[in-house]
Amino acid sequence: MSDKAYEWLKKHSIETAYFLSTAEVLAWDQRTYMPKKGKEHRAEQMVLLTKMLHERSTDERIGENLALVEGGEMVADPLCPAAVNVREWRRDFDKSIKIPRRLAVDLARATSLGESMWQRARPENNWDALAPSIADIVDLVVEQADAIGYAQEPYDALIGEYEPGETASSLEKVFRDLKPALVSLLDSISETGIAPDTSVLHGLFPVDSQVRFCRHIVSMVGYDLDAGRIDVSAHPFSIGIGPGDVRITTRYQEKFFNASVFGSLHEAGHGMYEQGLPEEHWGTPRGKYASLGIHESQSRFWENMVGRSRGFWRHAYDRALFEFPVLNDVPIDKFLLGINAVKPSLIRVEADEITYNLHIMVRFELELGLLRREIAAADLPDAWNEKMKSYLGVDVPDASSGVMQDVHWPSGLIGYFPTYTLGNLFAAQLFHKAQEELGDLEERFAAGEFAPLLKWLREKVHEPGATYSPRDMITRATGSALDPTFFIEYAKKKYSELYGFA
Repeated sequence: MSDKAYEWLKKHSIETAYFLSTAEVLAWDQRTYMPKKGKEHRAEQMVLLTKMLHERSTDERIGENLALVEGGEMVADPLCPAAVNVREWRRDFDKSIKIPRRLAVDLARATSLGESMWQRARPENNWDALAPSIADIVDLVVEQADAIGYAQEPYDALIGEYEPGETASSLEKVFRDLKPALVSLLDSISETGIAPDTSVLHGLFPVDSQVRFCRHIVSMVGYDLDAGRIDVSAHPFSIGIGPGDVRITTRYQEKFFNASVFGSLHEAGHGMYEQGLPEEHWGTPRGKYASLGIHESQSRFWENMVGRSRGFWRHAYDRALFEFPVLNDVPIDKFLLGINAVKPSLIRVEADEITYNLHIMVRFELELGLLRREIAAADLPDAWNEKMKSYLGVDVPDASSGVMQDVHWPSGLIGYFPTYTLGNLFAAQLFHKAQEELGDLEERFAAGEFAPLLKWLREKVHEPGATYSPRDMITRATGSALDPTFFIEYAKKKYSELYGFA
């Protein structure tokens, strides 16, 4: 009986995954090639799919079949694929049956329209047009959190969707531990008086050359272009549609080097994680990523710890000089200092490794304020501007480069931002361990050897899928529990060498 029950659950899960992958294609199209006038129709398509998915996720037969399998011999080993699947199916089912169909549909419609409104309002710097959508979405996600339930506060229910095991209080502790070290490191860099010449990154970088170069470097590090593609979008993203189809996007700025190059490496990191998940388990939790923090660890790993390293550019700089003659008179040391310049700035996706986490703190605290009803959605620009001045010392000139710069809130992704900082911390810890086990990674990069590192990540992070909780995965992979010290030491070593301080 339990065997048949498990097979029913597995078949149901895989069929549901095909519906989800269909929704992913629609989401990719909406962010890349969909005509502007198609937004209303697309919203209704997403609503219909959401209704179908909600019906499947709340099917009472899921609970009946889970009851037949749980506690049986098939799941006796908690780390076997069947046990992992049953554990996650139970978690998802218990959550799904708590969310009314009406709420699921309302959220799908509000976020689809909210994202379309953001795409239109941000270039126009029109916060007033977007604010009502944000207010509606905040109300809906609070209702969602109340429906799911939580121990302490609504934020706990939302972060649990992206990073199982984390809570508002656990995240507040992470940021408390991290902030003093970041501020101290910023002070040390500032005291050197060194001002990197970032003008070398501004000049004529023809888009067709950027396209070729970005395809070259993502393929070089291991992103399989035969199982993916690179397109253009307003906000770079990656999307795993299914085995053999993991897509990424970037954005090209003809007079700025960093945006497309590091955006492509970042999204390629996400893409390689999706491409490395076990295909034989696709459609079940065992074949799914562990968490968004683990996902982000892969993107930040390849963007920063590999892509901004001296070894990487010792290998790739000749190709860069070929594609971009404007760099021909730029020594590699000057270039490296430019791409690793530390300077508080307005835009998160363009922030350096040190100030990036301060950007996340701003967003995390604003999210908590929204959900705790301490901040109204309409007041977000003022609250945003105040925190940016306090944390980063920058003045925000307008909403477009301030509170409207990210697509997350219009897309309903409240609770998502802390996964970026967790990803940075996970990445540093993984990089430290990989260096111990593989030897001098800088020399490997300089020789164009990226495959051994990708293989190591495949074994430690990609192949296990969702077998382990995020923190447990990091402990197993590195031998240490999550510890911000690894990121702090990585940053101190890197930036003391670049800026010449002890």
